[in-house]
Amino acid sequence: MSKIEQLIKEKCPNGVEYKKIKDVCNDNFWIMPSTPKYIQDGIPYITSKNIRNGQILFDNVKYIAIKDYDNISNNRPIHENDFLISMIGTIGEVGIVRKKDLPFYGQNMYLLRLNFDIVNLKYFYYFFTSLKVKTILLNGKNNSNQSYIKTKNIEELMVPVPPIEVQEEIVKILDKFSELEEELEEELEARMKQYEFYKNKIFKFENRKDVKWLKLKEIAIEMYRGNGIKRKEITREGVPCVRYGEIYTSYNIWFQDCISHTSIDVVSNPKTFTTNDLLFAITGENVDDIAKTIAYVGQGICYAGGDIVVLKHKQNGKYLSYALSTKNAKLQKGKGKVKSKVVHSSIPSIQEIVVPIIKLEEQEHIVKILDKFNKLVNDISEGLPAEIENRRKQYEYYRNKLLSFKDCNCKQVNKNETIK
Repeated sequence: MSKIEQLIKEKCPNGVEYKKIKDVCNDNFWIMPSTPKYIQDGIPYITSKNIRNGQILFDNVKYIAIKDYDNISNNRPIHENDFLISMIGTIGEVGIVRKKDLPFYGQNMYLLRLNFDIVNLKYFYYFFTSLKVKTILLNGKNNSNQSYIKTKNIEELMVPVPPIEVQEEIVKILDKFSELEEELEEELEARMKQYEFYKNKIFKFENRKDVKWLKLKEIAIEMYRGNGIKRKEITREGVPCVRYGEIYTSYNIWFQDCISHTSIDVVSNPKTFTTNDLLFAITGENVDDIAKTIAYVGQGICYAGGDIVVLKHKQNGKYLSYALSTKNAKLQKGKGKVKSKVVHSSIPSIQEIVVPIIKLEEQEHIVKILDKFNKLVNDISEGLPAEIENRRKQYEYYRNKLLSFKDCNCKQVNKNETIK
């Protein structure tokens, strides 16, 4: 028998009591003053944007004058260990106040000041951030132009309240899962930096006189734009196709299979691509990512959607795609582009991008090296992302299991399902 099972058997053999959130608090209220005049320095004034993953972020925070802080009509001080919930915008995000004796204020948040004789702060955090609770809160939000969580859906939410010893043991278990996930995420971040550094270094080809630096128009056999494929024209089966937005969201350096298909009758003048071709997305949301490039290494003929440029060539497609993802290539892609809601590129602009060309045998060798890095940091089936995802699923499973208790009154365990 595990320690947690033994504690539950000893401390709550007949189940645990479920309490409304408002009944496990010493105080609770909605912070919603009007937006004040901001100044260069003063009292930090946070919004929902400053609440993430259990933390109150003071980076890029705005400030208000002390006199404005003192004049807020419903000014009630925020204390260390208060639990803040964003009510509007990124709704349902939570943060625990860790700044001792630091005065700050904000708006559109709900504050819970827990009674620590009843509930452990970290235990409550694990409960409140569970997928089950998030679903309940989001399903109960108001559906106006600016959605927000109703206070009733917070105050009436039922919390299982086992004895403090049981709560503390649950926290220890879930902390271990969180630590393992954090370690993997830190390793992934370090590997990503290593991968980017190594990739950028490779394609500099320092002190290599044999490397030819050529513009894409010098290595292109053919270069043309795709033809529009609307979202409603996507089908489960048919001709494989790629739409420009998918290049940003669904593909990495290279791909074998298209995630979308369309009917052969939909596109009147289809533009196709085949194995080893490069695809460029020439419309995007920011300068840094414009003209993102992917190489098709699958078999068969596919359709290229609108705002895609297809490049046919005789080099190694993967090699070129890696080269076009380096810092140097991204700077060339963004040259002369204007930051706005929509950023555009063009065939003439892409044609001017310079890449290093070496023998095909060495291109293939470099691809093999970078594929290993790429797999480690990006592969959702085998690499670190896959391991992190598995840890998250395991953590979510055990969190749900550890926070599910038989009601001491022998009622339905998941009492929150009744909240509307």
